[in-house]
Amino acid sequence: MLQALGHLLPLALAIAISSVPITATILILLSPKRNTTAVPFLVGWVLGMALLVVLVDLLANVLPESSRRKTPYLAVGEIVIGVAMMTLAVISWRVGRGKERASQDPAWLRAVGSVGALPAFGIAFALNFRPKGFLLGLAAGLAVHAANLTPGSAAVTIAIYTIIGASTVALPIIFTLANPVGMQPRLVTARSWLTTNSHIVTVVILLMIGVVIFGSGLSDL
Repeated sequence: MLQALGHLLPLALAIAISSVPITATILILLSPKRNTTAVPFLVGWVLGMALLVVLVDLLANVLPESSRRKTPYLAVGEIVIGVAMMTLAVISWRVGRGKERASQDPAWLRAVGSVGALPAFGIAFALNFRPKGFLLGLAAGLAVHAANLTPGSAAVTIAIYTIIGASTVALPIIFTLANPVGMQPRLVTARSWLTTNSHIVTVVILLMIGVVIFGSGLSDL
C-alpha cells in the first residue's frame, strides 16, 4: 500500500494544481449560481477522478498474470504514458507561447458560471477525461494495479489519491459557501494569478510528471 501511495502522491498533486478545474471552480464561485452549482461540480469532479482509477485498475486485470508487477506490460504502459505527457507538455508550450492567456479560454470555461447544477456536474466529471487528466488517471490506475493490493487497501489508496487530487476544488468551495464575502477578494486574486501563470504551470507539471512516470517504467523493465 505504501508503494502504491508513493507512486500516486505526485500524480494526485499534479491533478490538485491543474489549472482548468481550479479556474472553473473559481468562475462558479464568483457567479450568482454558486449555491446551486458548486456542490454538484465538486461531486462530479470527485466521482470522475475516482472512477477513472478504478476502471483502469479493473481493465488491467485482463493482462497476463506475469505482468501484475509491471513486467513487462505495465512498465511499457508507464513508458508510453510518460512519453505522451512529455509530448503534451511540448505541444502545450508551443501552442500557448506568445498568446494572451485570456484568449485561450474555451467558450465552455468562460460560460461555466452560468450553467445549472446538472451541467456543472457533467462538466466536472468530463474534465477527468481531457488529455492531461486521462493520462494522470491512467498512470494512477496502473500504479494501484501493479501494487497488487487487497480490495480494502485499494479502496483506501484510491480514496487518499482522490482526496488529495480534489482538495484544491473542494477547499475553495467549502470556504466560499461558509464565508462568501470574505472569500470574494481571494477568488478574484487567484483568478488573476491563474490568468497570468496557469499555462507555464501546466507545462512544468506535465513535463515533470512525464519524466517521473517514464523513469519508473524504465526501471521496471
